[in-house]
Amino acid sequence: MFRPRSAVLVALVSGLLLAPSAAFAAAEVHRFNLALSAAPTSLLAGDFNDGIAFYNRTVITAPPRGYEPLDKVSFSWLFDGEFRYFMTRNLALSAGVGQIRAKSAKEYLPALSEAINVRADLISVPVHVGAAYYLQPYNQGDFQARMFFGGGVVQYTHSRSSFQQQLFGADSATTAQLGGSFKLSSTQDGPGYYAEGGIHLFFASRYSVILSALYRSGELQGLVDERTGQPVLNPQTNKPASIDVGGVGFRMAAVIGL
Repeated sequence: MFRPRSAVLVALVSGLLLAPSAAFAAAEVHRFNLALSAAPTSLLAGDFNDGIAFYNRTVITAPPRGYEPLDKVSFSWLFDGEFRYFMTRNLALSAGVGQIRAKSAKEYLPALSEAINVRADLISVPVHVGAAYYLQPYNQGDFQARMFFGGGVVQYTHSRSSFQQQLFGADSATTAQLGGSFKLSSTQDGPGYYAEGGIHLFFASRYSVILSALYRSGELQGLVDERTGQPVLNPQTNKPASIDVGGVGFRMAAVIGL
């Protein structure tokens, strides 16, 4: 009476050993995906940093003050949401929108109950469209890795830079020396492009991961005053100002298969 039960047990064990495809799931590759990413990136800034340097030299570090200079901008985070669609096994199209934001701020306390707050801000919203070519996959059980490279075009929109100085409790002499409280804002949009290369990691799940190096190019030329619409000049060269929002970064993306 034990023979039928033993035969069934042997069959089940043999099935697990001889048919691993039934016991282990394969890596899932979805045709349509949503990628949410964060990329620490360098930021060239261009004339934006020239404006900070001019302020440092002529206002905040000039005698008789000699305060510590305001730091230039050289780093930012690019946060991005992107749809990625596999047209074929090797070609994926992508489109997305992100945000770059950088700032430099400092507070000076020259005397009791007196403060000088200085802040420089830069923000841009890049919208991109591109494509990526995937190489042959590496498979290991329920894991798959695919190298890819690609690129595309970018439109930097809603771009804005501002520089603000605020005086609190300052006497008349300090106010006259520093020029009082003020805020300068400029805006402009412009085109650019990007190039990307990295690896896409797939698992036995709808979730996957992208790790890549990202190069961005984009110069916003012909800045205009946000209030008056008049051209803004580089204070050091006296030429029309521009801001370079390009840089090199490392992209980390969580991808959701839809």
